[in-house]
Amino acid sequence: MAADPRDQLTDEPSATAPVVERLADAAGPRDTPRPRVAHGCWYPSPDPRGEHVAFVCDREGAPQLWTAPVGRDDAHLLDTGPDPVTEVSWSPGGEWIAYTVAPGGSGHTRVLCVRPDGSGRRVLAGAEPGSSAYLGCWAPDGSALAVTVAKPTGDSVPTASEAVQPPSWTERDGPATLLDSAPPDGADAGTAAPVRDRLTAYLVDPTGTNAPTLVADETGAATLRVCDVSRDGRLALLRRGPRGRREAVVIQTSDQTPVCALRVADGDPWIGRFSADGRTVWLRSDHDREFAALLALHLDDSGARKDLVVVAARETCDLELLALVEDGRRAALSWNVGGTSALETLPLAGDGTQPAAPRAVELPHEVVTRVTQAGPDGLVVALSGSRRRPGVWSVPTAAPLARTPWSASDAASVPGGRPPVRPERLRATARDGLLLGGWYHRAPGRAAGEPAPCVLHLHGGPEEQERPVFDPLYQELLGRGLDVYAPDVRGSSGWGRSFVDADLGEGRFAAIADVADCATHAVASGLADPRRLAVMGHSYGGYLTLASLVWHPHLFRTGVTVCGMSDFATFYAGTEAWLAESAVHKYGHPERDGALLRALSPMSRVDALRVPLLAVHGEHDTNVPPGESEQIVRAARARGLVAELLLLRDEGHDFRRADNRRLFRRAAAEWMQRWLLG
Repeated sequence: MAADPRDQLTDEPSATAPVVERLADAAGPRDTPRPRVAHGCWYPSPDPRGEHVAFVCDREGAPQLWTAPVGRDDAHLLDTGPDPVTEVSWSPGGEWIAYTVAPGGSGHTRVLCVRPDGSGRRVLAGAEPGSSAYLGCWAPDGSALAVTVAKPTGDSVPTASEAVQPPSWTERDGPATLLDSAPPDGADAGTAAPVRDRLTAYLVDPTGTNAPTLVADETGAATLRVCDVSRDGRLALLRRGPRGRREAVVIQTSDQTPVCALRVADGDPWIGRFSADGRTVWLRSDHDREFAALLALHLDDSGARKDLVVVAARETCDLELLALVEDGRRAALSWNVGGTSALETLPLAGDGTQPAAPRAVELPHEVVTRVTQAGPDGLVVALSGSRRRPGVWSVPTAAPLARTPWSASDAASVPGGRPPVRPERLRATARDGLLLGGWYHRAPGRAAGEPAPCVLHLHGGPEEQERPVFDPLYQELLGRGLDVYAPDVRGSSGWGRSFVDADLGEGRFAAIADVADCATHAVASGLADPRRLAVMGHSYGGYLTLASLVWHPHLFRTGVTVCGMSDFATFYAGTEAWLAESAVHKYGHPERDGALLRALSPMSRVDALRVPLLAVHGEHDTNVPPGESEQIVRAARARGLVAELLLLRDEGHDFRRADNRRLFRRAAAEWMQRWLLG
C-alpha cells in the first residue's frame, strides 16, 4: 500500500512563490481519504478478556475509532464520522465502547458510545450548543458511564436529561482552506471577561433506559473528571481543580458530600482507583513531594482519610502513569526519567506495603504514553519513540512486549525516507543558574564540528515536556538540512514541582530569557550557527516564540508561531471559561494582574519585532482563538514586515487531520528554509 508522496521527506529547495499560496494549490480534496502505511495507533482500551483492543488510529487520515484482536492484523473501523476521536474506554462488561470526539477539531467535545460490532451508536453528552462533555470512568458493573458536562454559567444550568440529549447529526463539508491575509485593521478582538463554566458529572446509562444520576456539580472548577466509583457505589474519586492545583476528592455518592481531598500531580487525568474493598485509594500524587509517587490513601468507614502511605517513589523522577491489574493486587508504574520512560510492575498489599520487589519491563522504544489492564493479569501499553510513530504493545504475564500487528512497523514509520534522527540530550544553564532540559536533533550528513542553521522548537503547556519521540515536523526540518533544538524552559514538567512553578507571575520574564540562554548555549557548544537561528512553537510555545522575537529582536532571523497567544487581554476575553480559570494560576488574573499581563504580552512590544513571521492557526481553536494570530500578523504588516497567516480548515488547537498536518509541516519547513538557507 503506497504512502502519500506528499508525506515523504524531501531535500528539494523551496520555490520563490509565497509559501501559503503554493501549498494551497497542493492541498487536494478532503473527501477522498487515502489509506496510509505510516499511521499511528494510540489510546488503547482492551475488552474485559484482553483479547480485543479499541484504539485511536489515523491510518485513513484522521484520528478515528478502531477495534482489532490483539494478535491478528484484522482491524475494523467503528466510527466513520468526520470528527476526530480523542479518548476511548471499553466497558467492564464488554457491551459498550465509549469515546470522545472533537467536532470540527474544536475543544467542544462530545461523548458517544457504540457496540463492539459497530451498532447502537449514541451521543451520551455534549449535544447542547456551547457545551462540552468529558469522558469519565465506567461503573464497576458496566451499567453506567460517568461523563462531565461543561456549560457557561451565562446559560441556564442543564438538568441531567437535557445534558445527555443526543443532537441531530449534520455532516460538515468543504475542503481545507488556506488564508494568506489577516482580517482588516480595526477588527474588534473583544475585551470582556470570560464567563465561568458550570461542570456537572453524571452516571449515564448507555442504553438510555435509566435516567442519569448526579455525581458532582461545581462552578469554576476548571476541570472535573470522575476517575473511579467504589464497587459498592458509596464513594466516587474525582479529579478537580485548575492546573498546578489539581486535587483528588473522595465524595459520598448519596449526597455528593466531599469527605477527603488530597493534592495530585498534573498530567494524566487518571490519577488512581479504589481497592476492591473500597478502603484504599491508590493515587499518583505529589502531595508534600517534589516528584509524584504512588500513595496508598486509607479510608475509614465514611470515606474520610485515615492515613497516607508512600508505596513507591523515586528521588528525581515523576510517577507519570498508573494502572491496576489483578483486581488491584498489582500496579503498573511508568516513571519519567528525564524525558524517557521506565516501566515496572509492583505487587500491592492492602496495607500499602510492598510484598515483593518491582519487576522492570524492558521497552523497545523510549516513551510510554498509556498503560492499561488487558484481561485478568495482562497489560496493553502505548509506546512512542524517536524511531517510530505511536503504536500499541501487549504485555502478557511474565512475557516480553509484543507489537500488535495493526500498529505500523518501525520500517514503515518514515515512508520511503531516511532513518529517523535519534536526538541527544542537551542541557543548558539559565543566567540565574537554573539547569534546563532538552533534546538536540542533528540534521543527517553534517560534518562534525560544523555549526548548523538551527530551529529552536518550544513545546506548549507550559507544563508539557520535550520527549524523544518521532515528530514528523522535526523530520521535515532535518530533511532540509536544519537542526532542531527542543528545550525544556522553566515551567515544563518532568523536572519537579519547583521547576514547574518557576515561571509563575514575574517568573514568566525568566522563562523568556531561558529561550535566549538556550540559543546561546547551542551556539557556544559549536552546534548552531549564530547567524542562522530561528524559533517556533505551538500554543504556549507559540506565545514564547512571539515573546522571544520582541524581547530578543536580533537573536533570531525568523519565527513561526502556532496557535500562540499574542495578547493576554484578548486571550482571556476569547478563550474557554475552563481554560481561563486554569490560566489565572499560571499567568495571572486578567483584572488584578492587568499591568503584569500587559507587560508580558508580545503585542505590547510589537514595535521591537524585526524579522519575518509566519502564524499558523486552526479555524476552530477555542483554547487560543485565531484572533491571537490575526492581530500579530496585522501589526507586523503595518510595520512593513513580511508576515503570513495559515488558517487550517476543520482544525482546533491541535492539528489532527493528515492533510492539514502535511500542509503545516510543509509550510513551516519551507518558511524556515526560505529565511535560514536563502
